[in-house]
Amino acid sequence: MEVNGAPPEEFLQHPWLPVGISGCQLLAKIWFGDAAYHILLTDMSCVWEERMDSAAIQRRSQELNRRLRAPVKAFFSHLCEVAQPCLSGSGERADGEAQISLTRREDDNISIRLKSELAELPFYWEFRCTPCPSHTGTVHVSDLTSSGYVRVCTQLLRPLLAMSRLLQLQVGQLGGLLVKKDVEIQDYRENGATLSRERLQTDVFEEQTNRENFISKALPLVCSEQQETLGFGDDLQQLYASIVAHENTRALKRKLSEERSVQEDRPATEEHDLTPSLGVGSVSETPEKAGEQSHKRTDATGATKADGAKVQNSFDHPAGRPSSKPKKKKVGLFR
Repeated sequence: MEVNGAPPEEFLQHPWLPVGISGCQLLAKIWFGDAAYHILLTDMSCVWEERMDSAAIQRRSQELNRRLRAPVKAFFSHLCEVAQPCLSGSGERADGEAQISLTRREDDNISIRLKSELAELPFYWEFRCTPCPSHTGTVHVSDLTSSGYVRVCTQLLRPLLAMSRLLQLQVGQLGGLLVKKDVEIQDYRENGATLSRERLQTDVFEEQTNRENFISKALPLVCSEQQETLGFGDDLQQLYASIVAHENTRALKRKLSEERSVQEDRPATEEHDLTPSLGVGSVSETPEKAGEQSHKRTDATGATKADGAKVQNSFDHPAGRPSSKPKKKKVGLFR
């Protein structure tokens, strides 16, 4: 599995699409770039992934199509046209050219094979998806390593939990609106209003009773084997995209705020570190203390000069010897 792929923010915003291949129901998230692709598949029990760059695509095309001697850009657009409908839940192409099949291998990898025609010649491709965390053994959602758990949480679990919470709030608001509508209808009835057609009459909305009836009727249908449990309709796809886009915006703002705070703190730290090396007094030093320091330095300088005068005097007048008479001043060029 190649390491290159879509940027994390861009790949996160792609919705999960329900896909059925060879009788296997999956959720797929796909991204095709200029000459690269990134695929993430899950059946809610295992998670598989493949990321390919231009060089890896070139090697695989030579492996699967011996007679193909074209650069990646020459056939990659054809691969996108064939693969995207098959991996986005829309099934085979309208003209029936593309054939797709899925095989689970003994090493827990899955292989998705595509066959189509390119320039009136057969074109073969194979998506070789490996378990999301690269280790042996089946990778279950409930038993993921650290890297796989983070990836599944970021791409699937966290957005789904946010979607569930948002839909729950929406149901609560709709329930409150129905209660208000019942009060409004009751007021109309008390003032003599009547229905023109009896079939339009509805029962008074009771939230608890309505919830229990809905669960008892809908739960068996959703959990039945015939019903597709991995449904991700258009409304949910739009909701998913809106939630992850909002989370990306928040993450970007938080990152910019952290970088700005680091830049603001850096000059103060550097100034604090350079002050002692330059021999400058502390920033918090008051003018009075600065004056005392200057006075002490002046006194020390004066004392040094006085000591120097005494030493010089001791050389001119050694102890125990009487001082001679003052010398007469000479007149001339030298004094």
